[in-house]
Amino acid sequence: MIRSMEGVRVSTFVTPRAPLSGAASNRMSVASLNRRLPNRPICSASQSDEPRVAESFFRTVLSSMEKVYLSRNPTAHAVLDLVRAHNGDHICYDHFAFRTFGVDGHGIDSMAKIFLDFGYTTREELRFPAKKLKALWFAPPVGHYGENGSGVGGPLPRIFISELLVEEMSPPNQEVIRKYTNISGSGNKHAALASALGSLTWENPLYSDYQQLSRESEYAAWTLVNGYALNHVTISTHKLNSHIKDIKRFNHFIEDNGFKLNSEGGNLKVSPDGLLLQSSTIADSTPFDFADTVTESVPRSYIEFAERLVLPQYKHIAEEKIEEFHRREGFEVGNADKIFESTSKEQLTRKA
Repeated sequence: MIRSMEGVRVSTFVTPRAPLSGAASNRMSVASLNRRLPNRPICSASQSDEPRVAESFFRTVLSSMEKVYLSRNPTAHAVLDLVRAHNGDHICYDHFAFRTFGVDGHGIDSMAKIFLDFGYTTREELRFPAKKLKALWFAPPVGHYGENGSGVGGPLPRIFISELLVEEMSPPNQEVIRKYTNISGSGNKHAALASALGSLTWENPLYSDYQQLSRESEYAAWTLVNGYALNHVTISTHKLNSHIKDIKRFNHFIEDNGFKLNSEGGNLKVSPDGLLLQSSTIADSTPFDFADTVTESVPRSYIEFAERLVLPQYKHIAEEKIEEFHRREGFEVGNADKIFESTSKEQLTRKA
């Protein structure tokens, strides 16, 4: 069973934002997002934030997404088993991540709907110009959902959804992507269902189309064959109980047990403020049956690790009293840009 992160306990406390990094120009501020959303406070309960989806149904969907993810990603399964054997059965998750095509309604909004319906709140936008991507992350609903539980029955994770800016792609590749989103038709309305079933909302693509997309955007090629499938889950290392709660020790532990880490920008990705530390494995690959009778290995998903350090203003608080909202919040463009490379051909074929 995949474990999820501990919830943000903020019944009256507004979650603090970490100082903006040098990449702030690539991100919309929370304030600007609030202007876009009709006067919805970021971390305070309101009638509009109340879940419109039954909790039991929502957790069943998450459970189905996790089963598909584990079935395609033996590395993630093995890492989770290893950590449980060393640390005990309680593993918390920092976030779940998804990839989408930003065209014909198949972008971020299509995957975000079920999370917004359950009370998640839109937070910040991140931009990745070189990769022709943008992303939004979503905070779990205010309250204590599954606070004492674990796995998909425990505290809810953040959600990170990215989309390819299709209009910035070359005309031939825009045509390829639109061919499949047109086949999908209204499939974008059922993104969560597709993710839970492990099914594409379009027909299996041609290998020639996959190859063509991969030459311009490996993200596009990944999304063509994986669709709305869970791209990765992230262990919150600071929530572990043993010495591997320190992410540097965690990374050594993972490598000592034979797992390869994404080396883009170094094994450990560190935000400019030094408070968000991330790493990830290399994606697994499995055979895929293309429509033109070709079967080839394609990258699937990976597992990420994150440590959020305590914000400077809370350093005086005893460790046993530290809550998630005392720690660095949000995401960082520089870190995420390197984590994206976990599915790249360069990382998958790296020898050491």
